[in-house]
Amino acid sequence: MRIVRFSHQDSIRFGIVDEDEIVVLDGDPLYSGFDTTGERVALADAVLLAPVIPRSKIVCVGKNYHDHAAEMGDEEAPAEPLLFLKPNTSVIGPGDAIVRPPQSERTDHEGELAVVIGAIAKNVPADRAHEVVFGYTVANDVTARDLQELDGQWTRAKGFDTFCPLGPAIETEFDPAGARLTVRVNGNVRQDAALSDMIHSVPDIIAYASAVFTLLPGDVILTGTPAGIGPFQAGDDVEVEVSGIGVLRNPVRDA
Repeated sequence: MRIVRFSHQDSIRFGIVDEDEIVVLDGDPLYSGFDTTGERVALADAVLLAPVIPRSKIVCVGKNYHDHAAEMGDEEAPAEPLLFLKPNTSVIGPGDAIVRPPQSERTDHEGELAVVIGAIAKNVPADRAHEVVFGYTVANDVTARDLQELDGQWTRAKGFDTFCPLGPAIETEFDPAGARLTVRVNGNVRQDAALSDMIHSVPDIIAYASAVFTLLPGDVILTGTPAGIGPFQAGDDVEVEVSGIGVLRNPVRDA
């Protein structure tokens, strides 16, 4: 199923995409299940929003592709997942503007596969990780690269408002095997890699993260970005695509 969160006639609702229509759900399926209202809304008449707003946290994994670790200056990739957090206030949806902050002179794209957690998860073994996954979506781990280098840690550089675009939908039946991640800026390909190139797999990341802190329904895990990170400017259009899920598009403006 393709789950969307959308705005229509001044209300925000959830639904299941059925070709060119949205089957309206009774509530947030993360908490209310998949009961429908009997209504249908034309997809063209709806404004898609970030499909989930994490109530707790966005867990991110750094340097999770060998080629990206190399371009960041590491001779060896991390032996264990390198975790950091982004605030939920950084989340925006498809079509929302990424706002470049005045504190930074270089803002970079980092296209990623995102995992949406669907159950309370603590100390989940990798072979049972699928039991706590609600679905998958597309993310852009926007980063103020100069501030990341200046600070020596990543909270400020990755935590600005608008620095976590998510969307356009949550795919509940997605299989990362064989899928590709592509990032385009103004139509030009910047990043392109198979998700199978990840150093640490989704199940291993869930196992590792859930051993550190409890994962809650609606938490989002960003699984890392491949090589090809680079800057964008005001007026640019940034697209992150994961085959089998869709394309997340965001314009860029300065604050």
